[in-house]
Amino acid sequence: MAKRKIALFGGTFDPVHLGHTTVAADAAEHIGAEKIIFILAKRSPLKGFPPKANDSHRLKMTALAIAEQKSFEVSDCELKKPAPSYTLETVKQFQTEYGSDTLIHWLVGADSIDDLTYWHQIVELIDVCILTTMYRADFEPPNFAKFEALWGPQRIEKLQQNVIQTPLIDISSTEIRDRLAAGRDVTDMLHPAVADYIRKHGLYQSKK
Repeated sequence: MAKRKIALFGGTFDPVHLGHTTVAADAAEHIGAEKIIFILAKRSPLKGFPPKANDSHRLKMTALAIAEQKSFEVSDCELKKPAPSYTLETVKQFQTEYGSDTLIHWLVGADSIDDLTYWHQIVELIDVCILTTMYRADFEPPNFAKFEALWGPQRIEKLQQNVIQTPLIDISSTEIRDRLAAGRDVTDMLHPAVADYIRKHGLYQSKK
């Protein structure tokens, strides 16, 4: 009997945008995942700055962005922990919750590949879940060959087998924040409910 598949999609989602939701939906179809869970990070261990919007705002925006997708969920499990939170711990938490008959995929973008060597216990993470890499606009197609000496040929093969060619959508949260701070329009980058929420709460405005 085939195992059920769950995909976890982690990030600060500051703010969540149409690129996130579009590639997540495409990844779910590629994988055959019955559910994609957006995992909001309190703070990335590799970033030298905290998210611009607070936990509550980011959680509400993500919930609004995915409300129409029945197979999408949002989790605040990492927001409840002291920062920083680690992917391996989160994966193990969901493995315990869903049981051994479920395969856990962790979605990463091609822009994160060079950072993987700095991830907490990355070798164990590669072993215990299915690290699934998505294409990203303006980045080379994912190629893990350069890490073979570090992680071994079997792990490299596993990583390469789980590269999926998702749509190349050239949107970033950084660009959205910069545009909002400059008073520019971002409606084509955001779910309408998220755009309304940002306006209502005055998020990402330049502090003069």
